[in-house]
Amino acid sequence: MNAPAPETSLQQLIRRLRQLEIRIRKVVDAQLQGDFHSVFKGTGLEFDDVRLYQYGDEVRAIDWAVSAKGHGTFVKTYKEEREQSVLLLLDVSRSQLVGAEGHRKLDVARDICGILALSAARQDAQLGVLAFSDQKELYLPPGKGIRHAYALIKSVFGLQPTSAGTNVAAGIRQALALLKRRTLVLLLSDFIDVDFERELTMLARKHDLVVVQLLDQREREFPPLGIVPLRDQETGRTVWVNTSSKAWRARYRLTYEQNRDRIGQICRRQKTAFLSISTDTDYVPQLVNLFRLRNRRGPARSSS
Repeated sequence: MNAPAPETSLQQLIRRLRQLEIRIRKVVDAQLQGDFHSVFKGTGLEFDDVRLYQYGDEVRAIDWAVSAKGHGTFVKTYKEEREQSVLLLLDVSRSQLVGAEGHRKLDVARDICGILALSAARQDAQLGVLAFSDQKELYLPPGKGIRHAYALIKSVFGLQPTSAGTNVAAGIRQALALLKRRTLVLLLSDFIDVDFERELTMLARKHDLVVVQLLDQREREFPPLGIVPLRDQETGRTVWVNTSSKAWRARYRLTYEQNRDRIGQICRRQKTAFLSISTDTDYVPQLVNLFRLRNRRGPARSSS
């Protein structure tokens, strides 16, 4: 009798992701009485038709272009989106490699993408991925089904970025150019970059945005190792610093906290869902919180 063939690395990966997905779904079901798939449910309103203005209608609902034709005053009507399109917008720049082996920021981000891919396949939602550094590294258009989910997982986990740099603004602009309809966008990044607030605001106004910031404890508290060389993963530049210096350690921690707080402030201003996930903690409760937030949110009309 022939022995069973050993599992491939992809099969092992799928098995692990499924176990995480089941764990999340059980917690959500216990706390919210079902609807794990609500993260993929349409939460926006899309244009349906026009009708004659009636007393009590909001002035802002008037379709001025149609009304200008002289046949009366018309207002736009909307219907709730039934099929949700989801885009995973994934930062794969070199700074995402910070963390312990297997628990780096990028490892956590990939896990989240894989879990959501399996969940989307289960609920027949369209899901795609755009991975970026300071350029487009991978784009897989939204699709349905388990084969598409497996292809997405294989692509994301097998991706070897060709650039080490970061340009969050450019990644967002690429997503805005690709998205032709209102979409649920999950942006996963450490946001170690500058000058992206304008693009992030545009994305939040045009689409249903969830921001996930990935953090690592090493970026918050650097161990006091004395004078050591530190190499910037993205630029390749090496500098010697006294890591035992109280002044240097204070500046290091302040930079970390300012980066974390800045993203939270932007998201609060735009009323955008925001999660901060640390690589040294169990991120499943944070993902459960993501689904809880999606359950509580009501329909929102696109401003575009």
